[in-house]
Amino acid sequence: MTEIRDIVAIDGPAGAGKSTIARRVAEALGFAFLDTGAMYRAATWWAMHEGINLDDPAALEKATSEMDLDLQEDGGITRVCVKGHDVSDAIRTPEVTRNIHKLDRSPGVRALLVELQRATGSRGPTVAEGRDIGTVVFPKAKCKVYLDASIEERARRRAEEFTRKGLAVDIAEVRADIRTRDEKDMTRAVAPLRRADDAHVIDTTHMTPQEAVDAIVALARSAWSGR
Repeated sequence: MTEIRDIVAIDGPAGAGKSTIARRVAEALGFAFLDTGAMYRAATWWAMHEGINLDDPAALEKATSEMDLDLQEDGGITRVCVKGHDVSDAIRTPEVTRNIHKLDRSPGVRALLVELQRATGSRGPTVAEGRDIGTVVFPKAKCKVYLDASIEERARRRAEEFTRKGLAVDIAEVRADIRTRDEKDMTRAVAPLRRADDAHVIDTTHMTPQEAVDAIVALARSAWSGR
């Protein structure tokens, strides 16, 4: 694997604020932004759209290889297109969230998406967020961060996100879904969610997004000044 150093790798569980914070960090540093979670959501949405058996790893790998994914930054929003169709909102539904673990535990699907992520990161300085960025995708990243927050706060944020999109949610159900997702992410056989040994832990429970951004930007600038 080509060594990629100009990467800020941000990992953490659902609802910790990774996407919002990572995008702002990228803007502050003048780096590209890579939302790897959107890739897995897109693959999940595509498999569901195509009626693929979500318990068939071979079928999921084949579908992922054929989905023709394109991610573009548009005014601070990641536009996700599959086969030329904008699915940016469709991939964020509770149904996709509940099924995404069936793809991110698939070695074949992960191999395809990790290859795409590395290719994207090799184009230039990048802030990448996900669940295995600092441990698997970019293990030689210059700056690694593990974002966390209490499950109560993460559930509140996720429920607010759904509400803003006009989706009816029950916060107790959202909390239960997050607990389930955490367990699946942390115990899966392939690339489980964990903190990289050299990652800085930032708990965002009582932080504003800007406070978290400022902390990560400071860490990144310190990492690069030490070259």
